[in-house]
Amino acid sequence: MEGSSKERLPLVEEFFSVQGEGFHTGRAAYFIRLGGCDIGCSWCDTPFSWDPQLHPMVETDIIIDHVIQSGTDSAVITGGEPLMWNLDYLCSGLKRQKIRTFIETSGAYPLSGNWDWICLSPKKAKPPRDEVCRKADELKVIIEDNSDFDWAEKHKKIVNKKCRLFLQPEWSRFERIIPEIVSYVKKNPEWRISLQVHKYMHIP
Repeated sequence: MEGSSKERLPLVEEFFSVQGEGFHTGRAAYFIRLGGCDIGCSWCDTPFSWDPQLHPMVETDIIIDHVIQSGTDSAVITGGEPLMWNLDYLCSGLKRQKIRTFIETSGAYPLSGNWDWICLSPKKAKPPRDEVCRKADELKVIIEDNSDFDWAEKHKKIVNKKCRLFLQPEWSRFERIIPEIVSYVKKNPEWRISLQVHKYMHIP
């Protein structure tokens, strides 16, 4: 899907809410969820976003207008895997309105768009590109079992030295895995724990 028309994007949903995980937890932002993902994580909480053909191709200018009308100062582009689409036009339109741009990505596709913040969440099924790793502001690794700690450490060595490091328990295995994460962070203080607090608050 690389090189798709810059004027339309498969829009799954859009909403004004509060960031519920990672470095910007608690920050208000407008969320834009795009369709399309070929990674297929078994624990994904938005599998309805995987098939882009199930979602309408919406003019990017309309999406930008919705962001402006919300009154927000920042927009989070997520998915699915948003980098399956060229995001240059979307970002430039938001930037012209002085809206900060954030992306949540697996890093498996080439980077497009001009970002104020890149949150990289690498997936084993389709590892991230080095260029995305090097530019990431935040590395957020989902911990499903103990083998994921090695996956996290592998990517810690690739990202830049200023990148913030987070371990996030896989939601359905929270009770079992959180003690392991707490123990790991106590031994490796460069890492912090990310929790999906929006689920506790019952907000999108």
